[in-house]
Amino acid sequence: MAEEEKEAAAPEPKKKSPIILVAVLVVVGLLLATGIAYFVSKMAVESAASDSGDSSGRHGDPGVFIKLGDPKEGVLVNVGGPRAGKYLKAGIVLEMNPGKKDNLSEAGTLLPEAEARIMDTTMQFLRSTKIEDFDATKQEELKKQLKDLLNSSLGAGSVYEVYITSFLLQ
Repeated sequence: MAEEEKEAAAPEPKKKSPIILVAVLVVVGLLLATGIAYFVSKMAVESAASDSGDSSGRHGDPGVFIKLGDPKEGVLVNVGGPRAGKYLKAGIVLEMNPGKKDNLSEAGTLLPEAEARIMDTTMQFLRSTKIEDFDATKQEELKKQLKDLLNSSLGAGSVYEVYITSFLLQ
């Protein structure tokens, strides 16, 4: 009997609760899922950033806006050849990539070399464009062509977008 009392008095070994085991597994699963989600989102952001230099994608950084020509007047150029007698007065604003240090100073202004290349490319493009191509329905195509020419002159991804703020052909 004494042995029975000893066995009854001795505590039984406790079994680990399955609830604690399930809770630990859930926490480990959540941590694993969070790590995978972070990795996938980081890869997606890096992929989008590398595509931003492409002319078809939208950029991530806000651009620096530069108005071409005279601050009030914009760009004034003869179009259609010297005998056509037609003039174009346009307000053109470029959204420049702030990451391209070859074109912009730390203050966000155009460097003289970049300004000369931009104005030369823009003037040559406008002068060589036919009068029929200045139609309002073809404005998006003109902006795309000018953007592509400027990016080839300044370096890929230098110009995010070209905006035409005023347009007078007479």
